[in-house]
Amino acid sequence: MPGRAPRIYRTEAVVLKQRRLGEADRIITLYTPQLGKIDAVAKGIRRQTSRKAGHLEQLTLTSLLLAHGQNLDLITQSETVESFLPVREDLQRLASGLYVAELVDRFTELRSENYAVFRLLVETMQRLAVSDTRELAVRYFELHLLSHLGYRPQLRQCVVCRNALEPVANSFSAALGGVVCPECRHANIGLWRLSVPALKVLRLLDRNTFEDAERLRPSTELMTEIETLLRGYVRHLLEKNPRSLDFVEAVRHAGAREPRRTATQTADDDVASVVAPPAGAASQ
Repeated sequence: MPGRAPRIYRTEAVVLKQRRLGEADRIITLYTPQLGKIDAVAKGIRRQTSRKAGHLEQLTLTSLLLAHGQNLDLITQSETVESFLPVREDLQRLASGLYVAELVDRFTELRSENYAVFRLLVETMQRLAVSDTRELAVRYFELHLLSHLGYRPQLRQCVVCRNALEPVANSFSAALGGVVCPECRHANIGLWRLSVPALKVLRLLDRNTFEDAERLRPSTELMTEIETLLRGYVRHLLEKNPRSLDFVEAVRHAGAREPRRTATQTADDDVASVVAPPAGAASQ
């Protein structure tokens, strides 16, 4: 007779979001390396005396001890592994981090393991904390998240006629999942113009490491073109815009920077309040 699975297990996880449960508890949505996305209950976390709260802030990489429950697992211990504090101290970095977390949440199913997505998420948070090329880091994340989940856009040949793409202005179709050549453009609607430099940057982001991509210094206009294309593709796949984009755009237009404030609790699907930095000690 096979042995029973242990009731208690330990895992690292990135906190994607929180939502309220009852008067004092929260349901924490986590992304883990072995289990993928999971929901777990943090008892008493909304009380001022809670020692877990600082270790379960949104966008924190934390080490957890959990107990299997009937419906939801229970978080019994938590300890911060990496807080990504620079992300919390800068509203532009924070807005990007919330967008990244929402995409992982929206594109993944519960209990569907994908270690590549976990590594991409952690590495992106690290890049947002230290890199001066924040927008490039987000574009790299979008493209590779889509690739890891089976939505890699076709960037080498026309998705209609399957011919290799020429170094001319092409178009991009979100509905068809890739580039459309000039000869096939007129038979399709809902296309974005795709310049030769933008296609080259997308190919480089797709096939190279972020360190290689970081050597690029694309113009603002070029980055805007790539952002429009990838966001349009994300919107098509999700069938609506991510909620966090409102925050991203508000921060961008305000040019805001707010030091010594930290982010991040999300109640249900909404980006929520700025909270205190995570504590440093383990909680029980």
